[in-house]
Amino acid sequence: MDPSSILMPAGLQNAAVFTIVLAFAGYLVTFMSSRMMARRADRLRLVNQRLNEFYGPLYVATVAGNIAYNSLLAKQGKTQCHPIRDEDLKEWTLWMTTIFMPLNNVREKIIIDNAHLIVEEQMPQCLLDFVTHVVGYKALLSKWADGDYTERRSMIGWPADFDGYVERSYQALKAEQTRLLNNFLWRFWQRFARRKSRQAASSRPETRPA
Repeated sequence: MDPSSILMPAGLQNAAVFTIVLAFAGYLVTFMSSRMMARRADRLRLVNQRLNEFYGPLYVATVAGNIAYNSLLAKQGKTQCHPIRDEDLKEWTLWMTTIFMPLNNVREKIIIDNAHLIVEEQMPQCLLDFVTHVVGYKALLSKWADGDYTERRSMIGWPADFDGYVERSYQALKAEQTRLLNNFLWRFWQRFARRKSRQAASSRPETRPA
């Protein structure tokens, strides 16, 4: 006969085993949910960083540039800037130096300084083409500063897929951000974490200056 069966009835043994199994299962659920929420938090931080430091500013500057460009075309009664007529040259150079080029410089800086935040594994060709396009205009504006207006546009054309790439990437990240923030489990976990934080803060002894 097993001596333990004398000391503890079978019903109590089963209850003890069930309690241990239940506690272990609860630990596993908590552990797995903690890992899942931690991964979600890491992903949300990355999405926020990409939006705040790369795709968000890039999108805003691109939309502003397109609005300004279309406004200039409408003012001149044209559907595209090329060819730049002699009568349009003064206004074109003014808008290029005071509006378009500053926005280009903003976007170039975003791409160069925050290239590590791009979504793709490889740098998209349209971003490289855009930086090259801006470099071409920098050389052109240097000629303008010397009074040489024989060239009126960058020799390196605007990348046709740049605007679409920026808009698609920005919208995709915003959708993912919304999904991550509105997930039921994520909201529950955030409320739980805040409650635990408040409980921990209230349990600390109050310190007053001497």
